[in-house]
Amino acid sequence: MNKFYIGTLNNISDKGISRFTDNYKIIDDIGKANGIIVRSYKMNDMRFSENLLAIARAGSGVNNIPVENCSNQGIVVFNTPGANSNAVKEIVISAMIMGARNMYEGISWGQTLEGDVTTLVEKGKKQFSGTEISGKTIGIVGLGAIGGRIANATSALGMNVVGYEPYEPNPCLKVPVKRYDDIDEMLGVCDFVSIHVPSLPSTRAKVNRDFIEKMKDGAILLNYSRADIVVPADIIDAVESGKLYKYITDLLEAEYIGKKGIIATPHIGASTEEAEENCAIMATDQLMGYLDNGNIVNSVNYPDVSLERIPDSKRHCLALRAHNDADTVKSKLAEFYGDSLMEIVGDKKGEIAYFIIDLKNDCEKIFECDCVIRARVI
Repeated sequence: MNKFYIGTLNNISDKGISRFTDNYKIIDDIGKANGIIVRSYKMNDMRFSENLLAIARAGSGVNNIPVENCSNQGIVVFNTPGANSNAVKEIVISAMIMGARNMYEGISWGQTLEGDVTTLVEKGKKQFSGTEISGKTIGIVGLGAIGGRIANATSALGMNVVGYEPYEPNPCLKVPVKRYDDIDEMLGVCDFVSIHVPSLPSTRAKVNRDFIEKMKDGAILLNYSRADIVVPADIIDAVESGKLYKYITDLLEAEYIGKKGIIATPHIGASTEEAEENCAIMATDQLMGYLDNGNIVNSVNYPDVSLERIPDSKRHCLALRAHNDADTVKSKLAEFYGDSLMEIVGDKKGEIAYFIIDLKNDCEKIFECDCVIRARVI
């Protein structure tokens, strides 16, 4: 069996790296790598060699990876959804309480005191009087792995939880949530709104002046998803006018520095030892599953397709552009391989189709077509 070479573009937890078997070697020469594990390193301008088969992002967002270019080159891009969800959930809960209780402002003020601090504290603490979150309403935009866990936690803290999710919520959601079909209607009843959606053409700049105008006056807005979901100028105007009581985010932008009512942490939502370990473990397992057997789980650009290996078989893995549906392509492949075929599974994501085909060992056929992006024999 050939050895696979793995490159890392950030410090990756040993808990993940140590899972690679003896069939893998960690190398520094990225041009030689068959697989890459990355966290935040910006790969957008990188050129990839023919050796590269897959990239695993130890995290959820893939805006630092040129996904479209990877698709065209037959490079599977994985992410690790849910691996850091508890870490983000915890920071959102702490941020919400911090905002409601004016803790950041109180701490900052306290650090400026001189002289009789005890007396000054007793005289000045009233200015930081806040509200409790119990009994308040939180609206969660996106009930995925993070949003679902936030719903569970806020419900346990006595909050009224409502949400907007156009698809099925993540199975982690365990509490009743009133789901709105119209996000505008939901915004008007919420004391807190927490955003948890990916960066897509349909979500970019979604949180703008019109969105905020539909929110309850004096609400707190939390963004722990992506920076380009919001329009910073509109956020600043809303906070300065008092429409928003606070904007709290883990996505620090230059525009937010020094702005009263805006609390921005430096992208530390997933920066816990546990989250980094979980992400590294999931990324490593997904890479090995693909490189060893062609199985795809949690890919952002290729369909998820897995097949348990049939003993004493030869495995072909095909990535191709398909105008027809997956079943039609599957039938054509089955016809091509004929009596040599033992098992075939496949699916389609967008125009990319992917198939795993187990064949009799004596099969010498290899499917060839201009539509094939990458073919592997394992």
